[in-house]
Amino acid sequence: MAVPDLEHPAVRRGRAARQSERLARTLDTLPYLTRKLPPVEVISTEGLEQIEANADTLLEQVGIEIVNFPDATEIFRGAGADIEGQRVRFPRGMCRSLIQATAPRIFTQLARNPARSVQIGDPYMVLVPTYGSPFIHNLDEGRRYATIEDFRNFVKLTYTSRTLHHGGGTLCEPVDLPVNKRHFEMVYSHIRYSDRAFMGSVTHPSRAQDSVDMAKIVFGPETLQNEHVIMGLANANSPMSWDFNMLGSAKVYAENNQVMLITPFILGGAMAPVTVAAQATQTLAEALAGMAFCQIVRPGAPVIFGSFASSMSMQSGAPTFGTPEPQLVLFVLAALARRLGVPFRSGGNFTASKLPDYQAAYESAISYLATMQAGVNFNLHTAGWLEGGLAIGYEKFILDEDQASMTEAYIKGVDTTDNGYALDAMLAGGPGQHFLGSPHTLANFENAFWRSEISNNDSFEQWELDGGLDAAQRANVRWKRRLAEYEMPPLDDGIHDELVEWMDRRKASFPDSDV
Repeated sequence: MAVPDLEHPAVRRGRAARQSERLARTLDTLPYLTRKLPPVEVISTEGLEQIEANADTLLEQVGIEIVNFPDATEIFRGAGADIEGQRVRFPRGMCRSLIQATAPRIFTQLARNPARSVQIGDPYMVLVPTYGSPFIHNLDEGRRYATIEDFRNFVKLTYTSRTLHHGGGTLCEPVDLPVNKRHFEMVYSHIRYSDRAFMGSVTHPSRAQDSVDMAKIVFGPETLQNEHVIMGLANANSPMSWDFNMLGSAKVYAENNQVMLITPFILGGAMAPVTVAAQATQTLAEALAGMAFCQIVRPGAPVIFGSFASSMSMQSGAPTFGTPEPQLVLFVLAALARRLGVPFRSGGNFTASKLPDYQAAYESAISYLATMQAGVNFNLHTAGWLEGGLAIGYEKFILDEDQASMTEAYIKGVDTTDNGYALDAMLAGGPGQHFLGSPHTLANFENAFWRSEISNNDSFEQWELDGGLDAAQRANVRWKRRLAEYEMPPLDDGIHDELVEWMDRRKASFPDSDV
């Protein structure tokens, strides 16, 4: 059999046509969502004001411990904070004033493909895959450590998603690569295998700088001076502490005018008191300090107020998900973020289940319903979360993605146009007359109701004839088909060559390490 000439003009035109067709299929949804549904409020204005006052009291009297980062304490000192060793105490209202003076309420993160750039802030909502899992799970292999090949697979699944809007960051930890060099391959994978907006490394300030430098090669150094193209995620060491790696990485992103997601990680009862208002208070205090730091470093650098709150089994100490209390924390903090005037990140499809089973479904559904109702702007962990975040599931990714596809229909609220009221259709009918043939029904039937692509609504006989597959088995078929059909988005050859050359030179400049 003759081997086709892959560089023949006809072959190249055919390949380009297939890529364009594929891109058209993956871009047939909005690059982000616009919420019209009013957010649910679970606490009074007086209650929110009391939480803000209590957070100021914490910052004033307890303060924030800055671990192994004296430069940060000096930065805070220069802005008017009181310093005692590693402890930083803030005059009342200082952090809030700094944030409200310069942090943008809404900003755009540019994607390599401009059609995929995202708006972050009210009233917009951006859906993002899960982050940080060292393990993967699928029906074929069960649970195992993640590799760079898994990372690339989830980049590709996210790129081909019609539900997700953002490439995310550390989709899983590729433990087959050295700790001090794996960030190069992760950032490269986001750039090469997708054209969505993405997140960089934060495990050390030098790795944050590497991520920013790679973005400069792709977007151009001048673009980063005026625009935002890469995002980092920094978690506080709750309670009331920030360390060198997290705050140092935040400094790098802020200095370069890039996005910083500031997120205290609260396990109620262990890292904060067990009550909802107390967890919200501590989260607010820790986040205020981190966001204020970014504004001191570079006024106007975009920040996102993040929250991750989990309940805890008081018998075993294990995190629990799908419980009411963390959802209430989410509602309270979303309201506090709106009052502060910055975008808010929280929520997701959370579960402690080890499998994509009943427990995973109900815990995820409860968590995600609150996410839609609270008014979250940047929703990390939309798809893939298993085992309290220790694993990202291939099937769970597909199931979560399917559930999250209802978000657009949910948050756009009730249609109150003439079409929504449909009075003419009701007047044209009469008692006992169905609407199946109504012109209104015919005009709306394609988009009248959200439809799951995973759920099976066939008769038992048809379902059995088709193999009798459960939802996870159907998801298994889908993720494999998506990967088999994947085609890379175009990337300028010159940019790609420069990026690879820079990476190779940088990796060769220091030895491998697992720290």
